[in-house]
Amino acid sequence: MIVRTLKEIIDTPRDIKAQNWCSRRLLLQEDGMGFSMHHTVIYAGTQTRIWYQHHLEGVYCVEGVGSVELIPSGEIFRIEPGTLYALNKNDEHWLRAETDLHLICTFNPPLVGDETHDENGVYAPATEIAKAAVARQAKTGAAQA
Repeated sequence: MIVRTLKEIIDTPRDIKAQNWCSRRLLLQEDGMGFSMHHTVIYAGTQTRIWYQHHLEGVYCVEGVGSVELIPSGEIFRIEPGTLYALNKNDEHWLRAETDLHLICTFNPPLVGDETHDENGVYAPATEIAKAAVARQAKTGAAQA
């Protein structure tokens, strides 16, 4: 069984920070669950272009208000506590936060841990993530030897 608290993740390598957001990675690929789970905060007054070309994501809002705008259609969906949205078609979108948005996010395939968006709002493909995980484990093993 895996038991973690948000408090023990904050300010560790599982707490990834960017200009518009922070992502506390509760479950990662190394945990062997087949998905990753994150508590993400999108900062108030920001907009972030995101396009997970290599991942599917489900997002559940637990606090805050904002919107998702699909690119290129321009269709806008309101986000508030109790709202779920699933990017089941690798949907390119703008995520806008009117207030701090607290989101519970799941990714398939799971993230390794330190991914951040590239200039197009994309995380690396699963094959690159897997290579990074193997390299990270080899580096950790060598450091312990």
